[in-house]
Amino acid sequence: MSSRSLTRRDLLKSSLAFAGAGLVLDHSQRAHGFVAANDRPRVGAIGTGSRWCQKATGVNGPHGSAPTFRKYGDYVALCDADSSRRELASGIVKSWTGRQPTSHSDYRAILDNKQIDIVHISTPDHWHAKIAIEAMKAGKDVYCEKPMTLTIEEGRQVCDTCRQTGQIVQIGTQQRSGRQFIQAIAMIRAGRIGKLKKATCHIGGAPTSPEIPRATAPSHLDWNLWLGPVPMTDFRFLAGNNGETKSWSRGHYEFRWWYEYSGGKLTDWGAHHVDIATWGLDKTTTGPVSVDPVMVKHPVPFENGRPTDPSRYNTATAFLIKALFADGQEIEIRHDGRNGILFEGTRGRIFVNRGSITGKPVDELKSNPLPSGALQEAYKNRSLTNHFRNFFEAAVARKEPISDVFSHHRGLTTCHLAGIAARLGRKIGWDPKAEKIVGDPQAQAMVGREVRKGFETQA
Repeated sequence: MSSRSLTRRDLLKSSLAFAGAGLVLDHSQRAHGFVAANDRPRVGAIGTGSRWCQKATGVNGPHGSAPTFRKYGDYVALCDADSSRRELASGIVKSWTGRQPTSHSDYRAILDNKQIDIVHISTPDHWHAKIAIEAMKAGKDVYCEKPMTLTIEEGRQVCDTCRQTGQIVQIGTQQRSGRQFIQAIAMIRAGRIGKLKKATCHIGGAPTSPEIPRATAPSHLDWNLWLGPVPMTDFRFLAGNNGETKSWSRGHYEFRWWYEYSGGKLTDWGAHHVDIATWGLDKTTTGPVSVDPVMVKHPVPFENGRPTDPSRYNTATAFLIKALFADGQEIEIRHDGRNGILFEGTRGRIFVNRGSITGKPVDELKSNPLPSGALQEAYKNRSLTNHFRNFFEAAVARKEPISDVFSHHRGLTTCHLAGIAARLGRKIGWDPKAEKIVGDPQAQAMVGREVRKGFETQA
């Protein structure tokens, strides 16, 4: 085959494979690069807030995916509804690559660019599914920050599109690539805690807010575009010593505490810990049969499952919610306790979080270690690596990444069901095969949502 007949995919595959060998031989910063600059995958970033890179928000903080993501590909285009963030992000990318990326307010310019291989989605939650679906249909591989969706119905649509297009999609539930979490899964699979009975997810509670007044959106923020698929509503803002934005609002960062745009802690930390619990329980192809909101506290009144006060944060601040599976296994989601996941079996318990893995079965590994290769087997028979490189390796091999859309959809469905039960204040039944709420039309109506005219997902 002549070099002229090579497709960009062929070039990308060969350069990634060679670069992978370099990573084995050389652990320097340079080893994260690729053989030829022109062969590096080209990335378009949609959403440039703090999850993409905190510095793009004007905060000189360490958080964000982009500083690591860029080791494996070059950002060549950026999109955000906030022009000030686009400007900051453009400067950051130029400092990395030496080239100014193209800058857009409309994400479709990135999807229409045939030179872009990968789309990195870091928008607020209510935009994730629409952009991911349209990116896959445009022939792009996708890295989407968690949670993948705002509703269960969106999850089914993302899964269907991924099957139809064959694109590679990784969800940003990076705990799946954390060694202690993989170790917990490997220990469970090896029977080190006996038959698994229950997983308790301690995810923390959501904050409250003072009354947030109506305000005029700043000139650099396209509020209509920021809202996108969700109903038009007033912009609200109150300056104060609160979080990275030093404010309370319906917008940047604080969107997490409004059901209109997110699921609160149930889909913020829940997307991480319930995902690991679902993986550990081996329930990644099914779901619970009932979800019971044993205790839930909201900061505003609700009527028919909808918040009635538009001026304050409205997601659950405290909760104890139990999801029961057909075989009797259970996932418990709590706001209290030490952040992490507790797995309980007939022979012992394991507690795991981002800082540690503890329990008697863990201590016993000193005298009775796991078999060689057990962690790699738990990690879909791949070499252990960071979450971003796992995605790029999957894109080259055209294989499912560690955090695939299908298993994430199942775990996130439990989170969404918990949110529906919490808002309605009653136990709901779920048919995991049909993916429908049983005998409760009002609850079933909340499995999806109405999309604002003009922002429907494009075929």
